[in-house]
Amino acid sequence: MKSGFTIFYTDDDQDDLEFFKEIVDTIDADVSVVTQNNGSQLLHALNNPPPHPHLIFLDINMPGMTGLDILQKVRQSDKELPIVMFSTSGDEDTIKKSRELGASYYVPKSGVFDQLKRSIEHALGINWGSFVPDDKNFVYSY
Repeated sequence: MKSGFTIFYTDDDQDDLEFFKEIVDTIDADVSVVTQNNGSQLLHALNNPPPHPHLIFLDINMPGMTGLDILQKVRQSDKELPIVMFSTSGDEDTIKKSRELGASYYVPKSGVFDQLKRSIEHALGINWGSFVPDDKNFVYSY
């Protein structure tokens, strides 16, 4: 990661947003996390920079516009921005749909701090310029 790296994280759960920010801060204090509570806020932020994210973490299970709905909308205008689906759902259909809609990666949320931190750290360490998702590397496994 480089200095000035910005992550957008969209989740309707305020505790998850705060927890995520704390974890990223322990990984790299120079990384900026900008949070949104719903898809409309994310879409507005993307259409009105600065800041411009280097990476998006996106919760799937949100009321109104789901993470999958938001993913589809973002991919209509931006095919390159890395988007990590970040969800408690490990459902194979949801994972498959995420990949079909253009997600870059899928990270199941863990309730265990160390596992959650490792998964976020792993996603932040991916070279998104050369990473090509496939059946074997699309989902983070603990």
